[in-house]
Amino acid sequence: MSHDKAQKAAPQAHGAHGAHAGLTISERLFAGAVAGVVECLIMYPLDVVKTLQQLKVGKGAGTFTLLFDLIKREKFGIYRGIIAPLLMEAPKRAIKFAASETYKPYLGPTGAGLGAGITEAFVVVPFELVKIRMQARENVGRYANSMDAVVKIAQQEGPLTFYKGLESTLWRNGVWNAAYFGTIHRIKEAIPVAQDKPALTSARDFAAGVVAGTLATTLNTPFDVAKSRIQNTADKAGWTVPTVAKIASTEGAAALYKGYLPKVLRLGPGGGIMLAAFEFTANWIRKRKANKNQAAH
Repeated sequence: MSHDKAQKAAPQAHGAHGAHAGLTISERLFAGAVAGVVECLIMYPLDVVKTLQQLKVGKGAGTFTLLFDLIKREKFGIYRGIIAPLLMEAPKRAIKFAASETYKPYLGPTGAGLGAGITEAFVVVPFELVKIRMQARENVGRYANSMDAVVKIAQQEGPLTFYKGLESTLWRNGVWNAAYFGTIHRIKEAIPVAQDKPALTSARDFAAGVVAGTLATTLNTPFDVAKSRIQNTADKAGWTVPTVAKIASTEGAAALYKGYLPKVLRLGPGGGIMLAAFEFTANWIRKRKANKNQAAH
């Protein structure tokens, strides 16, 4: 579909432009923040499982065995370390969606996703590092809570440690967002839905998010494995590509996809939840504004 045709189709379908029509940057940021928090609360246990599998050298427990064992042993303790990602999710997802829409006219959907991923990486690295340290079970007795981890990391390793793994996060987030937003754009373009069919719109958005999240996760998992390894050590941070090569040569290529199942189970459905929550919030804001304008007249 050409750019001109896409523009003409926009009023009739809830595409990426339709969801953002009439929204200010602050409203886009708010909708993105809501989407991120909703997805995090629902899918966080799978993120814990993913991190534990990525940090494990050698063969570890399967995804569901590990998940059920953690729930049985720790119950709500599986949400250990969630404060950092919750604090991170609001600005991360807000920046993700707002930056993507800002860059899109200049870079196109895929390029805008890449730019959004690079932008959000600078914000999330400190939170990611604290989250990884808190999720690693060898650190259970080392840090009492997320704030204690922040204080001890700063005191023992220095404040610059919070940006350890920045380069690997740029790889991880850039690849994921480029694939995610590029795929969503293609699916929405291929399957337009009229504005007066909200149920179909929600179903299409959820399906698009699932497909896009699954593809993005498949492409970026090796960089995520490298990031987890780099951020969980007190040693000097390595570069991403040599770390990926080292893991592949010493543990086998399959090790680059450690944690893939819980990650794709989170970011596949999670991508759908996130997009659906974002679109729902964006439409709610638009309706409120329309109602206020009608009342004013």
